[in-house]
Amino acid sequence: MTVTSIAPGQPGRTVARVRPPARSFWRTAWVRFSRNHVAMVSALFLLMMFVVAAFATSVAPQDPNRVMILNQHLSPSGEHLLGTDESGRDVFSRLIVGARASIAVGLTAMIISIVIGSLVGSVAGFFGGFVDTILMRITDGMMAIPYFFLVLIVVAVFGSSFTNIVIVIGVTSWMVVARIVRSDVLRFRANEFVTAARSIGAGDGRLLVRHILPHAVPSILVAATLGVANAILLESALSFLGLGIQPPAASWGNMLSNSQAYIWDNPLLPLYPGLLILLTVLAFNFLGDALRDALDPQYREGGH
Repeated sequence: MTVTSIAPGQPGRTVARVRPPARSFWRTAWVRFSRNHVAMVSALFLLMMFVVAAFATSVAPQDPNRVMILNQHLSPSGEHLLGTDESGRDVFSRLIVGARASIAVGLTAMIISIVIGSLVGSVAGFFGGFVDTILMRITDGMMAIPYFFLVLIVVAVFGSSFTNIVIVIGVTSWMVVARIVRSDVLRFRANEFVTAARSIGAGDGRLLVRHILPHAVPSILVAATLGVANAILLESALSFLGLGIQPPAASWGNMLSNSQAYIWDNPLLPLYPGLLILLTVLAFNFLGDALRDALDPQYREGGH
């Protein structure tokens, strides 16, 4: 956009000034996010973990399930970078393969919770009234139940397969997402662009999907990031209690559980999976906090 002004001391002479174009919402969010050095380090760490998890079988230097009793509790060496466990298995290889299991549980459970929570929250916020009351009372009821114990009961009854763990975590962790999405839908459903779309014949489904839900995406992204961290932590807790992913398959949680009996013989054995769980959960939390700051609605620059 170009505007003109009269140059000081030179009547009648105009000077063109070019006003820089306004940044888009997402570009502004990226600039704000990239200035957060902790968030950038967290994002790089998580990217590295995703790559390792995706190519775990190719990256692992040895067979993670190969048992060699004569190699129990070996110290770190060139052949075994982090030593071996109580069964002579390579700890480094099992950590790599365990990353795939733990991250897969976190991501899949998060997707389930986001889908359910977004559906419940958007319907409740958009239609309001009796529908809103019923759905929010169900949400409140679910939140009143200590969901960790609910997960324990369900897994104990139906088994601790990967599928069961993912489904149970996903269907018991959607309530916060539902409340967040409902709040955004309530805020945007009365906006002028929604009224304009309704006036030209847009139906409820189109209004919700095309004009309102896109504004909830930033909040959903933040909830998704924090949801992955919670799911990984919950899977680790289940595995530590013997109700998560079962050996010989490796996950960080069951590696931590198996190593507790040998903490005096090999004190580094529980340190490795515990440290990875800690760093990964912290990275997701730092990333979620940074996204919340970067995507705060007050920094939006108009439009929809």
